[in-house]
Amino acid sequence: MTGPARARARSRGFTMVELLVVMAILGVLAAASMPLGETLLAAQKERELRLALQEIRGALDAYKRAMDQAPAAALHGGSGYPPSLKALVDGTPDTRVQAKGRMLYFLRAIPRDPFADAKTPAEQTWRLRSYASPANRPEPGADVYDVHSSSDAKALDGSLYAQW
Repeated sequence: MTGPARARARSRGFTMVELLVVMAILGVLAAASMPLGETLLAAQKERELRLALQEIRGALDAYKRAMDQAPAAALHGGSGYPPSLKALVDGTPDTRVQAKGRMLYFLRAIPRDPFADAKTPAEQTWRLRSYASPANRPEPGADVYDVHSSSDAKALDGSLYAQW
């Protein structure tokens, strides 16, 4: 064999050692990227949690403003906050004179806590605080004044999700 025939015979494939070296390098790279992937996943869930909390808290504030502006607000008694998160989706009658018969809706759907079990209904994924409960010991009650994550895990910044 001379010339091109010899070159073809030498370049038929990789040796077993070359394949093992490549596999070892790929294994090291894959192992190094796993923690990064977990961190990116946690960061994505944290963004989802922030957005869900903002959405719910905005709806709670809008509900409170609507109840404070309603002519019959004094008759309702209570804090003016919704009795449940479901009330934000189900709506409440608009009591303004020019809007009789209409409903006021504050959420299309209750966002879920991204750190909660996926099988749990969205409304049950949140820890609720009523208006009557103290800030240092938030507890559910007759209304929903605030919401917190039901997760006891720590965030990437070291804070607890339940305190967000």
